[in-house]
Amino acid sequence: MDIRHLEYFSEVAKQLSFTKAAASLHVSQPSLSKVIKQLETELGVPLFYRSKQLQLTDAGKAVLVNAISVLDAFHNLTSELGDIIDLKKGEIKIGIPPITGAAFFSKIISYYRDRYPQIKILLSEVGSKMIKQGVEDGSLDIGLVCNLPVQSDSFDTLEVINDPLMLLVHKESELAKKSSINLAEMKKESFILYREDFTLHDRIIEECKSKNFYPNVVCHSSHRDFMIEMVEAKVGIALLPSQIATDIKNREIVAIPLEHSSLSLELGMVWKKNKYLPFAVREFIDMSKEYMAEA
Repeated sequence: MDIRHLEYFSEVAKQLSFTKAAASLHVSQPSLSKVIKQLETELGVPLFYRSKQLQLTDAGKAVLVNAISVLDAFHNLTSELGDIIDLKKGEIKIGIPPITGAAFFSKIISYYRDRYPQIKILLSEVGSKMIKQGVEDGSLDIGLVCNLPVQSDSFDTLEVINDPLMLLVHKESELAKKSSINLAEMKKESFILYREDFTLHDRIIEECKSKNFYPNVVCHSSHRDFMIEMVEAKVGIALLPSQIATDIKNREIVAIPLEHSSLSLELGMVWKKNKYLPFAVREFIDMSKEYMAEA
């Protein structure tokens, strides 16, 4: 008996048809029947009732339960052994928000690349909502999302940063004279806002509504440079994380702290809970935890 015997048997048990199982396994039906007969001879019991409708015998049911366990253990073993190779030629698929991701995540990526230069890091720039979806469906290994905790039992999380938002206004605006500002004082302003697939879009809308107004949004964007340029052009105001806002080298723009506001960029990593993660991905998560502990 070998793994191939168990794989063939499990597929026949799943399909309850030699014809369908043979097609699924890409083998001839006579070859498949021969393997099953060999397995029955070795075990000394019939595994199937070969009537009009193929059915498992009691012995077949017992063998199936154990075959599944053996196959799972074998596949886990091969995956774990493959991890060793993956660190030399593997890849990690990471989703980051365009406006905020690179500014806060680049050092962690650089930290990982220094240790594992052979690993490909594939970055996708999309909003937090799409990142969560990508991690959920497996198209992304790890996501960097705004506003943890994620309301789902599907993810494990790691907080990366919590950075309050600041108001960006043109220096000629009346608001530019203020040393700090309440969100309610912006109700007559035009907003340059994050795109609708960004979690911060919803957070800002909710915060404005709590101050009894709905923001006049004149433009949506996924690019911070564009938002900054729109403020410089006097198209409207924008709210950006303080680490970005205070780093703007533009004399036409003033960054003002918010008063009595819970608006902040809560940036965190998410990955699928209870899913096998390749060693390269697990190592990235562990190194991120290590980096954050030292930061």
